[in-house]
Amino acid sequence: MTNAVEFKNVTKFYPRYHEITGGIKRLIFNLPSAIKNMREYKYLALEEIDFEIQKGETVAFIGRNGAGKSTTLGLIAGVLEPTQGSVVVDGRISPLLELGGGFHHDLTGRENIKLNGVLLGLTLKKVNEKMDEIIEFSELGEFIDQPIRFYSSGMKARLGFSVVAHLDPEILLVDEVLGVGDVKFREKCKNKIHSFKEQGVTIILVTHSVSEVVDLCDRAIWIDNKRIKMQGNSIEVCKNYCEALGVPFKEP
Repeated sequence: MTNAVEFKNVTKFYPRYHEITGGIKRLIFNLPSAIKNMREYKYLALEEIDFEIQKGETVAFIGRNGAGKSTTLGLIAGVLEPTQGSVVVDGRISPLLELGGGFHHDLTGRENIKLNGVLLGLTLKKVNEKMDEIIEFSELGEFIDQPIRFYSSGMKARLGFSVVAHLDPEILLVDEVLGVGDVKFREKCKNKIHSFKEQGVTIILVTHSVSEVVDLCDRAIWIDNKRIKMQGNSIEVCKNYCEALGVPFKEP
């Protein structure tokens, strides 16, 4: 099998902007030293990360908050660039990162489907062809022709998932979004993820839910303190992760 994603010796730093917090006057009068400090003082988000994800795999990144999981997804999505190393992605990315985050509040649900579909790479004709399926999946009924500003956060999440779920993705990035909506809708979302697996879509998941990892994923990659602690079979990785946290692990 060929790789959908490949990280080679990837390190990611973010600059620290604490010098600016002293005020613009201080920044101007100490500009040379401020620039030097911003270059020297950096926040390490990932350090020397190496992994491969084959096409058609479903892989989860697990770890504590701040470990570097979302930075990894950002690098895969192409919204971030590595400071060192290389990131190679082979396939069209469909992100499920912040459901409803890109909606325009003055547009209706229907209009936002068109806007988001086009922004995510579909033609307007293709979006219109899928419109009825997307609306039916969202279960928003008459609200679909109401402005988004009247939607609850759960309704926005439903619409966001429904749009991405009908994009025919090649590589699907999922960041902590399978817990949205009521129990029935969450189950529908998970069933959709399973159907993507059956179609051979590469799925990359970030979640704190160990049960989701075991249920959905072939492999897991545990990131701890900016580095890969362990990677392999999802059950084995999750078991070791739970032991490190001191929480019980339920065998599937």
